[in-house]
Amino acid sequence: MAQLVLEPTATAQWQALVHEAEAACECHLGEELESYLVFLMMRFVARPDLAGRIMALDYLRSCLSQGQQQAGMLRDVGDQCLIFSGFFPEQAERRLVKVSYFINMGRSAYDLLAQRLEKAAGEIYLNLAEGFVNLRDVLQAMREIDGVPTLGVLQQLELWADTGSQRAFKAVAAETDGFPVIPSNTRPS
Repeated sequence: MAQLVLEPTATAQWQALVHEAEAACECHLGEELESYLVFLMMRFVARPDLAGRIMALDYLRSCLSQGQQQAGMLRDVGDQCLIFSGFFPEQAERRLVKVSYFINMGRSAYDLLAQRLEKAAGEIYLNLAEGFVNLRDVLQAMREIDGVPTLGVLQQLELWADTGSQRAFKAVAAETDGFPVIPSNTRPS
């Protein structure tokens, strides 16, 4: 049984949890993405309204807005998609979409935000878009710290095929004797 270690501050507690999840995923996010994830968790920990959001509408509204309002809305869409795909992947099934739907929308929101901002300010969002799958995997590891998986083997296989998630690949490999491969889209001549 895992031992609960309490840190002196909420920030330190989230940081420790992120480090533990990174170790479980066998990935290292780097200081910038770790910090972003810690502050994201602190920002969204008391947001029960998140479950009722319709991400596609929020994304559309953000694309139609401008300036600072657009930047804030795109960041929120990316952040919420990250939370959904990592902490609440079962919400995808309830909404009749794949987990990769949230991943692709979140990546797109961060990428669009990076394009809209000046190079220096947009770099963090470009890194978030590029590291989205690893960030999602770390969040899922945090959720599964009790050892109870949130996705079944077929969902993990689909997630790996759609996004290249190494955590999903390892979950599939651990449950089967087979070696998962992505089918080729080429047709015989």
